[in-house]
Amino acid sequence: MIYTITLNPAIDYVIHADEIQTGQVNRVHKEEIYFGGKGLNVSMVLKELGLASRALGFVAGFTGEAIEKGLQEKGIETDFIRLQNGFSRINVKIKSDVETELNGQGPEINKEAIAQLFQKLDALQDGDILILAGSIPGTMPADSYETILAHLSDKKIRVIVDATNNLLLNTLKYRPFLIKPNHHELGELFGVQLTDIEKITFYARKLQEMGAENVLVSMAENGALLIDASGNYHRCGVCEGIVKNAVGAGDSMLAGFLAGFLKEDYAYALKLGTAAGGATAFSDGLAQKAEIARLLAQLL
Repeated sequence: MIYTITLNPAIDYVIHADEIQTGQVNRVHKEEIYFGGKGLNVSMVLKELGLASRALGFVAGFTGEAIEKGLQEKGIETDFIRLQNGFSRINVKIKSDVETELNGQGPEINKEAIAQLFQKLDALQDGDILILAGSIPGTMPADSYETILAHLSDKKIRVIVDATNNLLLNTLKYRPFLIKPNHHELGELFGVQLTDIEKITFYARKLQEMGAENVLVSMAENGALLIDASGNYHRCGVCEGIVKNAVGAGDSMLAGFLAGFLKEDYAYALKLGTAAGGATAFSDGLAQKAEIARLLAQLL
């Protein structure tokens, strides 16, 4: 079974306007609503690729109910912990001559709720896959990912970590199955600026030496590279298309990579991940099955 964890999911309310004037009533000409959160994005793209997953995390209030209902209507299995106080975030994304975002704070996650999450994690069995993606809410301990990996260390679970800075580095001693920094985040981990493939490859291998089993690095217009568990180097270019939306592209790439790995091998996983990431980048929302297939054909 594949599990995703989204600690602070949200409703993303996206509005489009020709111009925004502060202090005035502004009219929008287009609006969309999405269910946001990196783990949720992974679950939804996995569904497009024919793989079931179970979404874990915390929800609260009427917005939490809407998130849970909306995901279930999309065929995503959920097992959220319902918090008694507050409500799940609403993030407002204003797309005009300039883009502006207003991100909600989210509910308080207390110790009892955290204990419930660990009880759910106890149900994971050898061979399961767990995806930890995104930042830690301010009401949870900063070492929550590290604590989760330590808690599961006696089981043969493939853990995927998509995080940045120390949040990622502190998990490496537990040998996560896959980590997925982009090239900017990779440079930040080591305090260097990475401008060429050779340096990116060198520092990706450093992360593997520090404990990561597989290291996947996305490099924008330069495609992506993978250092697999055997130390082999893989490279894939980008798909052709016009970028409309960068939000969720990395999560889509992760979902595509995992689906490709489970179906075939590392080379195919890198191509399917690239296609899924591109399908989101070239769309207003998350990647759809038909667009992923169209872009994958460019890479095969």
